[in-house]
Amino acid sequence: MNDVSALAEYLLNFSLPADESRRMAQSPLKKTRVEILTVDGIALDCYINEYWTARQRQSSSIQEISYRACFKPQLPRFFIRLLTKPGDIVYDPFAGRGTTPIEAAIMGREVAANDINPLSKILTEPRLAPPTPEEVDIRLASLTSDPSLKNEIDLSMFYHPQTEMELLTLRRYLQEERNTGREDRVDRWIRMVATNRLTGHSKGFFSVYTLPPNQAVSPESQVKINRRLNQFPEYRDVKQLIVKKTRQLLRRITNSERNNLLRASEKALFLENDAAATGAITSDSISLTVTSPPFLDIVRYARDNWLRCWFNCLNISDIENKITVTRTLEEWERKMAAVFRELYRITRPGGWVAFEVGEVRKGRIELEKSVLPLGLQCGFEAAGILINDQRFTKTSNIWGVANNRSGTNSNRIVLFRKPPAS
Repeated sequence: MNDVSALAEYLLNFSLPADESRRMAQSPLKKTRVEILTVDGIALDCYINEYWTARQRQSSSIQEISYRACFKPQLPRFFIRLLTKPGDIVYDPFAGRGTTPIEAAIMGREVAANDINPLSKILTEPRLAPPTPEEVDIRLASLTSDPSLKNEIDLSMFYHPQTEMELLTLRRYLQEERNTGREDRVDRWIRMVATNRLTGHSKGFFSVYTLPPNQAVSPESQVKINRRLNQFPEYRDVKQLIVKKTRQLLRRITNSERNNLLRASEKALFLENDAAATGAITSDSISLTVTSPPFLDIVRYARDNWLRCWFNCLNISDIENKITVTRTLEEWERKMAAVFRELYRITRPGGWVAFEVGEVRKGRIELEKSVLPLGLQCGFEAAGILINDQRFTKTSNIWGVANNRSGTNSNRIVLFRKPPAS
């Protein structure tokens, strides 16, 4: 896509391919609807249509890693396909579970990712160089459970004693491999899968029945859940479940996609910085940024990931002190202003930024009205707002999302372009 006018024409005349439309949860809109948003005297077109499906089976299986407040892989795929070509660098300054970099790598792009939470790299980097299930099985088979290991915290409300012993053994092994520099891609993969399997609401997880895996409840809350459901932690075979999840993650990966992932891993850049201070990224180098920033104080990433931090021997207090949690719109705007200045520095002339925002606090705050002037003040030109109009997922219904005017899963993307060099 060469310029803003060409993008506008594409969005205005967009329609899903017929074969994809038949797989949608609802019928696609017949025609793009356009509304005008005016902010500080600046009018911007909002393009409303069903631009992609959010159904899980329409994305790569390797994306099936749970994380709070993440968008579907189809979102970055839409913009990567539209606004970049193979070999371009695609970036996410708030990478989370790595949806954007993984999707970009699958599509043959180079990737850069940043997230101040070290769990992001733990969940993302291993999927660029996935081992085979056989390699994972052999590595795990070499570990012998150590019954002498003692846990520093009480996790009996989550795990059967044998399961907890297996987790402690695996945790110690992975930490020793990392501390001694022996950790390899198989170890990193096992760490990633185990981190994702710690708690959940099916027998595919290590724990007794609890909340979905993207939100670990407190031990006190889990005791109440167990009492209410009259349940006790059953034994879960840690090694077996890791191999099983490995097969699931790789079941729809083609040889071409695996090769693209491996190529991307050779040059991939992973940072754990403030998104406004990413000096390791070369100026004028990023072709496309696709991201979703922290939404005020709605999601507490560190609190939801306390068990993942425990397993990876991470200090949760250190992470909480680093993660941006803004409680007022004014504070959020100041933080994002600094991020946009950095995005302008690293974006190549003619490059793009797709900034996904959500309507928070039951629609009383529309962050696109804040984001638009922030981008313009840094020198970007506004290309419009894309609103993906679709049915919500089961998770969204749990959060109480009723329509595209409420919640944090509304897929409202503010599009910017850095003007080409004169």
